Amino acid sequence: MTAAEGDPIPVPEAARAVFGDRLPGAERFATMLAEQGVRRGLIGPRELPRIWDRHLLNSAVLAELLPPNCRVVDVGSGAGLPGIPLAIARPDVELVLLEPMARRVAWLREVIEELDLSVEVVRGRAEEGPVRDRLADQDVVTARAVAPLERLSAWCLPLLRPGGRLLALKGSTAAEELERDAAAVQAVGGSPGEVLSCGDNVLDVPTTVVVVERVSQKAPGRRRDGGRRARKDRGR
Repeated sequence: MTAAEGDPIPVPEAARAVFGDRLPGAERFATMLAEQGVRRGLIGPRELPRIWDRHLLNSAVLAELLPPNCRVVDVGSGAGLPGIPLAIARPDVELVLLEPMARRVAWLREVIEELDLSVEVVRGRAEEGPVRDRLADQDVVTARAVAPLERLSAWCLPLLRPGGRLLALKGSTAAEELERDAAAVQAVGGSPGEVLSCGDNVLDVPTTVVVVERVSQKAPGRRRDGGRRARKDRGR
């Protein structure tokens, strides 16, 4: 039998290891997704039984790669993944959720209020000039299921300080994608990059992350109005 929206979502033992004494906040977020996620277009119906392993835990273990008290922007936050689980697991992080769609921005603000999280929500896209100006010099940028690495690097690297890192959650083909897009990533100031795995000790399927460091000041050009110039960006 398939889980329906609003059905109780069992809490896996791994959640206790990942969230510790902050587990109640994660449980509340899981409940909110179960009750409203499908109706509000945040997750698909088939995702309901996998809210914990595929979404919350998959996102939260990224905390392994965050230094203490760092500044993080979650680009294309959507339902709040990986941003909200990271905010729950790591209250020391200064986190901004960046999302262009008004209805998802509204959802994120509701979640933040409900969970009493110290998190900022900004409506916009990473490639927009005013957004880049406002959110520059971050320590870390995260992204999950946003775009291929070539475009993602062009959008996200300009938000980072030199030495800052893009953490892109990817699937089983991460290494192939990194190899394919390596030249494009380096052309916009990124390192050759590496593929890491998070949550190996707690998850049945660890989270695969492509890590790219900003190593130069190179950044794709933009118009004065913040519009996108690269033809490939138009398909976003």
